[in-house]
Amino acid sequence: MTMSEQDVIADGKFVELKYRVVDSKSGDTLVQIDYPVSYIHGLTDILSEEVAAELAGRRAGDTIDVPIDCNLLYGPRDEGLVFTDRIENVPEEYRKVGTRIVTENEKGEVREFLVTRVDEKTVTVDGNNPLCGREVIFKLEILTVRDATEEEVEAGGAVDANPSVEEILASSEQTPTQ
Repeated sequence: MTMSEQDVIADGKFVELKYRVVDSKSGDTLVQIDYPVSYIHGLTDILSEEVAAELAGRRAGDTIDVPIDCNLLYGPRDEGLVFTDRIENVPEEYRKVGTRIVTENEKGEVREFLVTRVDEKTVTVDGNNPLCGREVIFKLEILTVRDATEEEVEAGGAVDANPSVEEILASSEQTPTQ
């Protein structure tokens, strides 16, 4: 295998990248991941099929834009998953916009809600994925492409990179807007 074939994204390759999700209409950055994300191409399902297909054949140093209709990924917005309650009925720790609330119903099904609005009298939470109903562009920067080790294949990505929670929070800004 020549050097140029080794650094091309294909099944079984270790890939490390950073990305941003940008709203197609407004141009606003909805999600920005600055800490490198790694995966094994064709093995780890951390990316949508559309994004993974666009990455195939690319090299480290490439940057690509992949338009995605999030209705296809998450379905249309369901206004039945948006709830507003009086602020006094909501625990203090859930009274900040951007707070994630994980709930479990009697069947054991888990759903995540996001606090989207807080005013003097009410708190609103939304169980829709923050990207649903949007057309977005995934802007990806490919940092590394190489053969995956056996250990990485087992782990589905990097095995020696364990960032602290503080590092992840400091480098990842998620700002979903409604």
